[in-house]
Amino acid sequence: MLRKSRTRFWLIVGALFLGTLYLLAPVLTPFLFAALLAYLGDPLIDRLTARGMSRSWAVALVFGALLLGLLLLLLLLIPLSAHQFKGLMQRLPGYIDWFQLHTLPWLQHTLGIDPAMFDLSRLRTQIMAYAQELGDLAGGLLQSFRASSAALFSWLANLVLVPVVTFYLLRDWDILVAKIHGLLPRQIEPTVAALARESDEVIGAFLRGQLIVMSALGVIYSMGLAAIGLEFSLLIGLLAGLVSFVPYLGLIVGIAVASTAAVLQSQSFLNIIPVLIVFGVGQLISDFFLTPKLVGDRIGLHPVVVLFAVLAGGHLFGFFGILLALPAAAVIAVILRHAHDEYLQSTFYQR
Repeated sequence: MLRKSRTRFWLIVGALFLGTLYLLAPVLTPFLFAALLAYLGDPLIDRLTARGMSRSWAVALVFGALLLGLLLLLLLLIPLSAHQFKGLMQRLPGYIDWFQLHTLPWLQHTLGIDPAMFDLSRLRTQIMAYAQELGDLAGGLLQSFRASSAALFSWLANLVLVPVVTFYLLRDWDILVAKIHGLLPRQIEPTVAALARESDEVIGAFLRGQLIVMSALGVIYSMGLAAIGLEFSLLIGLLAGLVSFVPYLGLIVGIAVASTAAVLQSQSFLNIIPVLIVFGVGQLISDFFLTPKLVGDRIGLHPVVVLFAVLAGGHLFGFFGILLALPAAAVIAVILRHAHDEYLQSTFYQR
């Protein structure tokens, strides 16, 4: 009876916790983002302190590096990507015209495909309208900020809140972990501590190692595509690097998008060959150097699980859910593996 009451109690606590997360997701998003940054930076701080540097100086150094990286992302990478995306949308109508004049007749003659299946005129009109909306996007955002002081205040508050919370979490991370560990009931402390250590290995391997691999692939693909003269190289390279969290998905998506862009730009299928070389070199670097050295075999998350977790988290909680998806999936995977091992050793299985 007591065991049933405890189970019911923890089920109620879990339901209340999930409900609170759902209701407070917009408020908790900057705190979760700051916690992820602190989690990424804490091992480096521990290494610096182990070499004799004071905790304060180590925190200041790592925090400065994280802040500089975020500023570069906001001030350089995002505007350049947005500019290339706007240029792509403006050129798409011309690409559609070329496809209609050259590719559709070939498809009809070779494969017998009816050109009427492609409603390209309507697609062209929609793309031109969307490109016009993109051109007015900056002005529209400025007007919306002027009209809504609450939206402007919320945006500025989050912009300031993330660095501040990140700094305090970096400074007190070990203290917070120790206090949480001290609150655990002594009866379950060994099991929970073992699960926490295994979860930390899985999450750390993915968040630290895989993020570096994704960033490196994005840089390699962007520089390689720029070297062969492909327009929108930064946009395509970043897209391929971003979806590389699922093995080989970035390679497939990058080749498909870059090959299409190369054919439309040069109107020759021979330009696909340099694209294949760029992505082949990038994948070789990833498979034989980046992934074994930075990630290894410690992830423990199947690519399908990773993809499902990100999509499910985004659907349920928005951007907050995307941030929470992979850590939650890693913890759940560790708990399920532990439960599976317990089941195999139980009398219920061996009976």
